[in-house]
Amino acid sequence: MQSTVQRRLAAILAADVVSYGRLMGADEMGTLEALKAHRRELIDPAIAAHHGRIVKTTGDGALVEFASVVDAVGCAVVIQRRMVNRNAGVEDDKRIIFRIGINVGDIIIDEDDIYGDGVNIAARLETLCEPGGLCISRAANDQIRDKLSLAFADLGEQAVKNITRAVGIFGLAAKEIEALPEPEIGQLVDQTPSAVPRRPELSALLGQVSVPTLVMHSREDARVPFDQGRRLAGGIPGARFVPLASRNHLILEDEPAFPRFLEEIATFVES
Repeated sequence: MQSTVQRRLAAILAADVVSYGRLMGADEMGTLEALKAHRRELIDPAIAAHHGRIVKTTGDGALVEFASVVDAVGCAVVIQRRMVNRNAGVEDDKRIIFRIGINVGDIIIDEDDIYGDGVNIAARLETLCEPGGLCISRAANDQIRDKLSLAFADLGEQAVKNITRAVGIFGLAAKEIEALPEPEIGQLVDQTPSAVPRRPELSALLGQVSVPTLVMHSREDARVPFDQGRRLAGGIPGARFVPLASRNHLILEDEPAFPRFLEEIATFVES
């Protein structure tokens, strides 16, 4: 009997619902009905418009295969952007919010299912993503550069569970997705950079800042490179730049850098 197992290069999108257990515990039927509506009215049409194939769904998530990573990222942005509008009139504790991870790599196809590191990395990126945002691998980011008008933040190399190598991760935060222009379904897959209106280059506006400015940045920040903070401060006239002895993007109360953080803020506010 001939094996049905095949290999191919593909873009994989993994998505799940944030705090699904809590939502189901509070209102099981309401959560299920809301999820069905999101799938019927937004998610399934967006996947179809971007030429994706739903490999499988779980109670709180989905695994989708795309031939193009440009299609995969375009689909994810449409979903996350539209979910902001769909949640606008919903109480905070009832909102359905997705995390999405995308990777491009070699996958194994066995009948209707897919396996391999290409799939595993996408699933791990989804767990690292902030609610409402999008995380993609370095391989995915390399392929969409200059094809989509999106600016992903470099989150650096991270050791991902059950993956034998470090994975370069890029992220698009929920607030950044919310700020994107409202696209038509399929608009973001256009291969030309002019397909989506570009946001202004913020670096060109820094010199126009005329208020006192304090910039603090962790020296070993794993999310945003230290040099970016220094360049930001350097572009603002008279800005004070303070390096902090920390590895964290957000300074925690129990670390040595926290007193310095508070001291600098107090001094800045009083001056």
